[in-house]
Amino acid sequence: MAILTIWSDKKSGPTYFPEVCYQEVGQDPEKIVTDKRKAKSKLLEKASFVLLCLITLFIGLIMVLFGMKVLSDMRNNPSDSQVTAISDMPNKPIKNWMTKVSGSCAVADNNRFDCWPEYIGATQDKCQARGCCWQPATTPGSPYCFFPPDYNGYTASNVKTTASGVSADLTRTTTTLFPPDIKTLKLQIDFQTESRLRVKIFDPANARFEPPVEVPKGAKAVSNPQYKVKVTESPFNIVITRASTGATVFDTTGMAPFIFADQYLQIGTRLSSQYLYGLGEHRYGFLQDINKWRKLVFWNRDDIPKVDNNGYGSHPFYLNLEPNMGKNGVPQAHGVLLLNSNAGDVAMQPYGQDRAGALTFRFTGGLIDMFVLLGDSPLSVGQLYTQVVGAPYMPPFWSLGFHLCRWGYNSSDGLTSVIKRNRDANIPYDVQWNDIDYMDKYKDWTYSPDNFGNLPSIIADLHANKQRYIIMADPAISSSQPAGSYPPFDDGKRLDTFVKTENGDILVGKVWPGETAFPDFFHPNAYTYWYTQAKQFHDKIAFDGLWIDMNEPSSFIDGSATGCSQTSKYNHPPYTPGTIDGGSLVQKTICPSAQHYLSAHYNLHNMYGWSQANITRAALNTIYGNKRSPIISRSTFVGSGRYTGHWLGDNDSNYKDMAYSIPGILNFNLFGIPLIGADICGFRGTTTPEMCTRWHQLGVFYPFMRNHADIRSPDQDPASFPSPYVAHIRKALNLRYQLLAVLYTGFFNANTKGLPIVRPLFYIYPGTEAISNQFMWNDQLLISPVLTQGASTVNAFIPRDRFYDYYTLSPVNGGGRVVSLPAPLDTINVHIRGGSILPLLPTTTRTDDARQQKFTITAASSLNGTAQGELFWDDGESSNSIPSKMYSLIKFNLNKNILTTTAAMKGYMPTSGLQAGVVYILGVPQAPNTVLVNGNTEKFFYVQGSQILKIDELSLDLLQANTITWK
Repeated sequence: MAILTIWSDKKSGPTYFPEVCYQEVGQDPEKIVTDKRKAKSKLLEKASFVLLCLITLFIGLIMVLFGMKVLSDMRNNPSDSQVTAISDMPNKPIKNWMTKVSGSCAVADNNRFDCWPEYIGATQDKCQARGCCWQPATTPGSPYCFFPPDYNGYTASNVKTTASGVSADLTRTTTTLFPPDIKTLKLQIDFQTESRLRVKIFDPANARFEPPVEVPKGAKAVSNPQYKVKVTESPFNIVITRASTGATVFDTTGMAPFIFADQYLQIGTRLSSQYLYGLGEHRYGFLQDINKWRKLVFWNRDDIPKVDNNGYGSHPFYLNLEPNMGKNGVPQAHGVLLLNSNAGDVAMQPYGQDRAGALTFRFTGGLIDMFVLLGDSPLSVGQLYTQVVGAPYMPPFWSLGFHLCRWGYNSSDGLTSVIKRNRDANIPYDVQWNDIDYMDKYKDWTYSPDNFGNLPSIIADLHANKQRYIIMADPAISSSQPAGSYPPFDDGKRLDTFVKTENGDILVGKVWPGETAFPDFFHPNAYTYWYTQAKQFHDKIAFDGLWIDMNEPSSFIDGSATGCSQTSKYNHPPYTPGTIDGGSLVQKTICPSAQHYLSAHYNLHNMYGWSQANITRAALNTIYGNKRSPIISRSTFVGSGRYTGHWLGDNDSNYKDMAYSIPGILNFNLFGIPLIGADICGFRGTTTPEMCTRWHQLGVFYPFMRNHADIRSPDQDPASFPSPYVAHIRKALNLRYQLLAVLYTGFFNANTKGLPIVRPLFYIYPGTEAISNQFMWNDQLLISPVLTQGASTVNAFIPRDRFYDYYTLSPVNGGGRVVSLPAPLDTINVHIRGGSILPLLPTTTRTDDARQQKFTITAASSLNGTAQGELFWDDGESSNSIPSKMYSLIKFNLNKNILTTTAAMKGYMPTSGLQAGVVYILGVPQAPNTVLVNGNTEKFFYVQGSQILKIDELSLDLLQANTITWK
């Protein structure tokens, strides 16, 4: 008898097949066709069996399609059994609904806005009770229950417009989905700069929670704003357009009704185009698919990354391209930040005939606080965003080297053996990490005397070999140790710095060490507490940076050891955003009703990791004095880049997760957190030598480059593989170390100008908006990684521009098309963009050694014979080098046959000097007769076919002006 097996793999989606047919297909076909000894009866049985398989497959397909339809309709498209016919409702209050059916409820599927945002439970009766329309839909995802276009909303009065902004009073008389509604509000729109305005809608009578993120405040008269603002009175709407083109920037007209209730805020906008980016942290392509009905949730949680599910961080910020081109030949764009830390979601849907799309934001508390940013390009929007949320932290130079970690070294011997074999293999390798297995029974700020008793001497050896060491510090503190035996808990209790229950007791959860308390990083004593623990442990274990994990915060029990209050409005709000597991805010975290010094956890949950990063940064600044130190945090929020970097979490060892890392890296550069990476080779599961090689090649271009594995995974450090793969990975890491100065200069520009390091192609080349399997480093390098198994070529889009192969330096004219590039296992395709000048370093195994070497200057001529570049250089670690101008900044310029170097800043003069030993000029069309360096004739080499001019054996002092000419 055939059995229909329905098998679901959460990573790849559901697959449906009849088990018997699957088994038959799995047989060896050659054996079947060559076996001529079967009797005719066997052949008939075979035919019958195949027929049975086909029938089973057909029935199974029908069942699956029906099941998928039912599942799809559970959310917004209820089954017929849930629909009450009009004829069956003679005694029900249907007057308003009947009017809407015949008139205002005749709304096209794409133009409907959901009036039943809950995950399930929509019925006709309940929908009508909300004053909403109920109509079947034919488009998957489109709601049956939706707001009528004339749904009662707010009315604006006392609208006042000045040169510095707009203000108004807002009132409503009716209730909405989730009362109590706040019926009197204040609108305040502040013009802050020519390209930035702030929109706040708040309760003037009662203060509501606002995230304590430092952002620009106030308003000023703006003489030439790039925006126009219109406020309509009845019904109230906000329309923000670009002054020069009329393009939509933010427009609530005809969108989901504006609602402001105590625990439900809703505001919608139409989009300017279907090109939408941001809205993290979620696993998806970089370009959001606005042609599908989708919902993304903002509620930080500890879970394996899954497509569209809410992840470790919350970043309610988006970038939207506009139809018109800016000055640089790329689309104009705008960005919108909704600064709200409460649980929330954003619903995306196609809208209107042009399907440009619409967004509906919903939050469960706080207020409406939006920063609207108008850029002349997508790149400039990112710069405007960092001006609001803060400049990214400038990491130390050594932290840009290769990092190695795993959960499961298990002992000092396990750790030292990995360190030794990678040194012996000459692997470029700067930083060693430890996961929780170094701790004594998983307790923070301890190390195991049995398994890691000689850890201090291992760290001393790392330092002696010019390497650094980073440890994990989870926020959860063991609360079950005998009084007086564990200072991290005793001190926290004494300083009153733990999160409390509603009754004022220390809230107890459960994490790795068992029962745990959670530090309240918003408490006035939090710095003193956290600094003390870090400093006392640093005196024993000289770590060089901190990894703060599990800080969503994560707990292995829901809420607390004693549960959560059943009467608190915080634990069971009237609306729970989208895809949260179990429809509950307490799932795998602490009670929303838990009390911080500042507010309830309900308001602060999404900021918990942010607050830990903030306090950790302050503590490390004190411990290290004037030296920078990296922090890598799993949970992030708006503005986290000021304090920390991030990694993309517990990925799997497969090519799909490798590919997903690229949009993840791009998104966090958009969010102002450029120190970002993914676990190279995958954290969970078993990698392969080929996959791990390809992943190291891609990881070369992660700003934060770390190989990390799970305790259940086999070793995957570079030296653990057979010798050919070790050589391939070493080659990739050599490339990373050659590019360290380029990366470091990129971080300088991120810190001082808000520029991203990893960028999508469309920032420079229009028409590439959907590409997320290639990316740029700054505006200088085009990276085209292999993302599939067994590939020896890669299909890459080469824009219509001049490029040069990084390895051969030969020119490549892509012509704006996809080409097949050779991609042997030891190579990742990298191309230098014409117009770039790169300061490269020779290959070393330590960043400290790299800093002592002469640079190689590679100038790649553009189509018009010009190029520019720069080099930022300081001592690599001083925290005040940039504000105190204790750095040097070298500018490179190529114009036809003249290359110049100029020291724009000379605040750092290393004792070893700052010199260039080799210069390459790419794209020189013919061999010169003479090369002059600062007026002196120098020997040179010219490669005719590749148009490469090389000048070596130089000692150019880059702190002085230099001129190289050829003719």
